[in-house]
Amino acid sequence: MPKTFHRDRFFWVIATQTAIVNFYLGGFGPAQSLLRADQGTSLTVAGLHGTAMGIASIFAGYANPHIAHRFGRTRASWIGLTIFSIGITMFVLSPPVFLTLPATLITGFGVSIVINTMLTSLSHHFGKAAEVAIPQANGIASAGFVTGTALIGSIAIIFPSFWRIGLLFAVPVAIALFLLGREKDVEEYIPDESGPQTGKLSRSFWISWVGFVACISSEFAISFWAAALLKERVGSSAAISTVAIVALGTGMGIGRWYGGLVLKRLALDTQLLIVIAVQFIGFAAFWFSHSMAISLISLFAIGLGISIQFALASIRLIGFSDGRPDLAIGRTSLAAGIAIAVAPFLLGVLGDSFGISRAYIMVPLLIAIAFVIVKLVPSHQVRN
Repeated sequence: MPKTFHRDRFFWVIATQTAIVNFYLGGFGPAQSLLRADQGTSLTVAGLHGTAMGIASIFAGYANPHIAHRFGRTRASWIGLTIFSIGITMFVLSPPVFLTLPATLITGFGVSIVINTMLTSLSHHFGKAAEVAIPQANGIASAGFVTGTALIGSIAIIFPSFWRIGLLFAVPVAIALFLLGREKDVEEYIPDESGPQTGKLSRSFWISWVGFVACISSEFAISFWAAALLKERVGSSAAISTVAIVALGTGMGIGRWYGGLVLKRLALDTQLLIVIAVQFIGFAAFWFSHSMAISLISLFAIGLGISIQFALASIRLIGFSDGRPDLAIGRTSLAAGIAIAVAPFLLGVLGDSFGISRAYIMVPLLIAIAFVIVKLVPSHQVRN
């Protein structure tokens, strides 16, 4: 069956929800240098915000099967977006670090619920075509990521003290989407009598789960601290370095929209191996670069490599779940939580001890782990 699909109303609502939370990720992640300057903290303390997001993702992973069972996936996505909106408002209105950390935890929980539900909803709705639908939904979400990075960085250049206010743009958009996008005449959801999806998952699932942790760890280590490395290597300001991360988000967006279409004739594992290799090449060029132009091109290449890793690795894990997608995505969120909690924080600790440049050596090791695991544990999905 060809991997084509119709972008219906359901697709656009789910994709827009994901774009809203990606607006936050695009603005918040690269702005760690700005947050450090505001709060006067070290790389290690600033990295705790990534840890808070990771812990939130872990909580969301355990909650995901229960929320999906109790409320259904459609309502679960709106619940996640509501929690996200509350958290981001708290973050903007709470300047000290002892308040921004719990605000980040709440926001991150909402982000994870929205993303988890997007994966299971589109996988169920589009079937085999989800291999194209999910990356394209993430491609639309990347527009939110790029917008967040560009807006927050631009505000920081023009009005340095007010960059956080830009994050609040996500809230009215979320409200408008709820009012205009939700289905008002949807059938009442009745929870499955068998209860939430449970049970043991296979060894292949858990080995691939480790590879997923490596993928997400490398992505967030780069997105959180690339601006800091760029600032050190080319001497740009924190605000300019934040705006430069638009190159990363642009590569992610283009890769997510076109990646599935360009690679659709290849097996799932082959697609994943190719994009991991592209990420490695882009990172090597970025790490060695002392030129803004080369760094921007390298960040774009990294974005292309990162672009569809999350979607493809998630589809692999769903394939290893023996027909329990909500359970699989819950465990996937656990993996993402560990990656987000540990990788940016560890990179911050190493950066304080050895400098951000040397600390970044951990990234190619993570990329290598992800590549090897895909080779060792094939999904056996053939091309169409």
